[in-house]
Amino acid sequence: MSGGIQEQLDPIFKPKSVAVIGASNHPAKWGGRIIESALSSVFRGRIYPINPKEREIHGLEAYPDVTAVPGDVDLAVFTVPAAQMPKVMEACVRKGVRGGVIVSADFSETGEKGRALEEETVRIARAGGLRFVGPNGNGIWTSAVGLNVSPFPLPEPGPVAFVSQSGSFNGIAVRAAMAKGFGLSKFISIGNQADLSAADYLEYLGQDDDTKVIAFYMEGFKDGRRFFETAREVSRKKPLLIYKGGRSAAGSRAAVSHTASIAGSDRVFESMCRQSGLIRVHEVGHLFVMAEALFSQPVPPGGRVAVVANGGQGVAILDDYLDSLGVDVPAFRPEDGLKLKKLLPPHAPVPTNPVDFAGAAPEAAEEVRVVEALARLDYIDAIVTNVPPERAYGHASLAAEKQAVLAALDDFCRIPETHGKPIVTQQWQTLEMTDGILKHAGIPIFQTPEDCARAIYALVRYAAIKNRGADTSDRPVETW
Repeated sequence: MSGGIQEQLDPIFKPKSVAVIGASNHPAKWGGRIIESALSSVFRGRIYPINPKEREIHGLEAYPDVTAVPGDVDLAVFTVPAAQMPKVMEACVRKGVRGGVIVSADFSETGEKGRALEEETVRIARAGGLRFVGPNGNGIWTSAVGLNVSPFPLPEPGPVAFVSQSGSFNGIAVRAAMAKGFGLSKFISIGNQADLSAADYLEYLGQDDDTKVIAFYMEGFKDGRRFFETAREVSRKKPLLIYKGGRSAAGSRAAVSHTASIAGSDRVFESMCRQSGLIRVHEVGHLFVMAEALFSQPVPPGGRVAVVANGGQGVAILDDYLDSLGVDVPAFRPEDGLKLKKLLPPHAPVPTNPVDFAGAAPEAAEEVRVVEALARLDYIDAIVTNVPPERAYGHASLAAEKQAVLAALDDFCRIPETHGKPIVTQQWQTLEMTDGILKHAGIPIFQTPEDCARAIYALVRYAAIKNRGADTSDRPVETW
């Protein structure tokens, strides 16, 4: 295929015109759902419904065939039955269409008949210079042109790209990002990877200015060697997160029937992740916890973490979980512990890491001074702390309290940029003013100590990848 990966995939992710082949007025049909999503998105290009049985679809003139469209077509979205795909693909090639998204199923995931249809579709597309997503997927979202051709809610634009071998996981991604208040640059339901593979998307997203973090849900690989080699290069520029299904024998069988994928050995996969700079997670929700920290905070200079807490949630749960993840929580030097003690309530112990307020109710400024002191230590690279409290106890008036909190929060939000050290925060309840300020500054807030630990683990793991390269202690494994 001629041209670089950007030239090949831009018609998919930056189209100026889209044809929905199999478009329908019926909202329960895939062709109806996809064209409704396209029309409801913020895409400003031309949308052409293709259906020989309709004259008008959702107020747009319908065309019997893509070759009857009067203008150029950059992207075709296919919702027709699998048996029709070779014929409609040939029409797209004649029209000069360069990109495709095949939502239709009943291809190689169903057996030999479907595999033959898939192979014929690929042959026609490649001969005509058309690259496509799928088949057997749930579509895509691309913030570059504001186009949603999927059954999922319209996402907000944002810094995270999500590439999924499961269509339903794209819906999870959209909702998780919306719930956490950040958006997606892309989501791509890759399906059977008949033409474009996970490695192609990784290469493209590695060059995509809209994408800061790339997250994958994968069941198996059709070009594993190239994927991991590409990951080794891209991970030097952007964090890569991956959650893999099909770890068990039953899961491997499900992967074959779902997207015609061979799941492979989990031990080999773990080794390849280490070698290539992929940060592996074991629950899909953790992808978005880690992604939020990775796009919002600076990469720490190293992997040594300080913890500021108030009672059991830091001393026990958080430290235990950080330890289980292999995160270094170094003891403070004795002289530094004594200096920090002066910033704490009289009854609090001399801190050794964590810093424990021992159940006190400090003012916001008091907590911020502690975090600032920790950020100055040359052997501390990242900090997990409470969200500074919204009330500044002891002030004479509510107005004075608010101004004191605002001043403290302003100082707090400057720490990551000033010192080049990330901050991850925890709070149990919503604080409207404080949460808004921290969100605007890009400081993540998590409700549980476990999520704080996962977020800081992702940051220190990526620091190791950036600073020393991926773990290459094992020789590359040939079976992927």
